[in-house]
Amino acid sequence: MSYGQGGPQSQWDPWKPHSQQQSWSSGGDDGTPDWAALAEASETRNKRRRLLFIGAGALATIAVGTAVAMAVVSANKDTGASGGPTGLPASASVPSGSATPSFAPTSAPPPLDPRDFIASAKKDTAPLSAATLFPGTQLTMGGTVYKKGATADTTNCASAAGGTLPKVLTANGCTRMIRATYSKDGIAVTVGVAVFDTQAQATKAKSQTNDDSIVTALPGKGVKPFCDGATCRSTRNAVGRYAYFTISGFANGKNVTTKDTKVFRTGDDLQQFAFDQIYRRGQAQASAAANG
Repeated sequence: MSYGQGGPQSQWDPWKPHSQQQSWSSGGDDGTPDWAALAEASETRNKRRRLLFIGAGALATIAVGTAVAMAVVSANKDTGASGGPTGLPASASVPSGSATPSFAPTSAPPPLDPRDFIASAKKDTAPLSAATLFPGTQLTMGGTVYKKGATADTTNCASAAGGTLPKVLTANGCTRMIRATYSKDGIAVTVGVAVFDTQAQATKAKSQTNDDSIVTALPGKGVKPFCDGATCRSTRNAVGRYAYFTISGFANGKNVTTKDTKVFRTGDDLQQFAFDQIYRRGQAQASAAANG
């Protein structure tokens, strides 16, 4: 009796587990494996593995390339000028000589104070006269134009003052009294500047004045006598080595009352003008000293 003649010969499948294989035999065989068939199956299996590895490598390469491309696109989307410029050498390689140069600290001298130059006769040496204090033929203050009248300059200060002022000026060493009169619309005002050697003298003189300390009104050049027996308005002040006074009233001799605001304004304008002129002396001398 022969075996294995009635059916097809079983085949060995290298991809199936051993437990699932059909028995390996051929007609009249003693059950020994077919080594040639096993070798061929092994070679087939190895080829398939190599193909799988090559395919996986290609996919990985494609994935990396895609990621790089996406990163480049993402970087290109940022068009803002954030960060520093590219292409510069690393900070460690930048030459030390390229640092910002430093300079030795300098300090400008403080500006000269104009008040220092009008504080004493020793520094206040600019020309002084009625023409330098009250220049021109008219004065404009805040849009109001005043016509200049007579001027006067005397070293006898007491002769140009009234009430309690002559005594005050003499006691404190007044050296000059310079006056000028201005007028507008029937109102006249005389401004007088008393000159002292020091600021301390001028300040003391001003502190000793009262409502009865008045500068004498100066008529002339189209201005009739005024404030001669009539009630007028007066002011007094000081700056540097100068004390300055005003007396203002009606040219027709009318008394001034608190309701006569135009008279008050006229006196305030001339008081401000006197201060400005004195202070300008200090400014001019301070500027000359700084530039000299």
